[in-house]
Amino acid sequence: MIYDINKSSERIRVGKYGEVVILFEDNQILTAYKPAGVLSQSDGSGAPDMLTVIKGYLKEKYNKPGQVFLGLVHRLDRPVSGVMVFAKTSKAASRLSEQIRKHELDKRYRLIADGRVGNIGDSDELVSYLVKDRKNNISKTGSADSDETKECRLIYSVDSVKEYNGRFLSLVNVRLLTGRSHQIRVQFAEIKHPLIGDVKYNNTVSAGFAKDICLESYLLGFNHPVSKERMIFELAKKNSKPWILFTDKETK
Repeated sequence: MIYDINKSSERIRVGKYGEVVILFEDNQILTAYKPAGVLSQSDGSGAPDMLTVIKGYLKEKYNKPGQVFLGLVHRLDRPVSGVMVFAKTSKAASRLSEQIRKHELDKRYRLIADGRVGNIGDSDELVSYLVKDRKNNISKTGSADSDETKECRLIYSVDSVKEYNGRFLSLVNVRLLTGRSHQIRVQFAEIKHPLIGDVKYNNTVSAGFAKDICLESYLLGFNHPVSKERMIFELAKKNSKPWILFTDKETK
């Protein structure tokens, strides 16, 4: 099912970052849209985070006394928007985490990269070796022989290519095979097609295109932790620039 977040009535305003949108909720799980700029969980800075925001929403909605249980089973980088699933019980948290370990959770991203990544329909696998620089909160590519690096892999396909203000932009679909910090952003920067709006890994082509990084976790698929029903949450494409450029006919 494709979800239009503009039509959801369950919305939580998060200051200048927009709104957290509740997409689905039952006794076991809750799925929500995370806007760009909101943390997945608190980092001690006082900035808004999904875990705290949704706990507050549940506490108020159900008039719950004491603390509210909400399990964080996966994360999205702060500047990345998209779908997240949370566990409302310890059983659900355990079973969702097991699906992640077994690679049964399907998480897909769409992004806008600088340049022509390929022709429409082209696909490939990227394999890199990353090391995390925790002091500066960035990831860097390194050698496969290093003890400090971790292998990261993803599969991508080129959905569309557009020419805009004298340069090509590519709309790319990504399926992660591993989940490393900043993985998608670093791997596309490594192949000389950095993401539009990514000031951390792309400080030369972002101006004039987007204020937020053009990367969204648009699809999340998993088995319901109790009913076992396969659930797929897919977001409609954004209608803001530069995403709206890709609603017209593609450039071959």
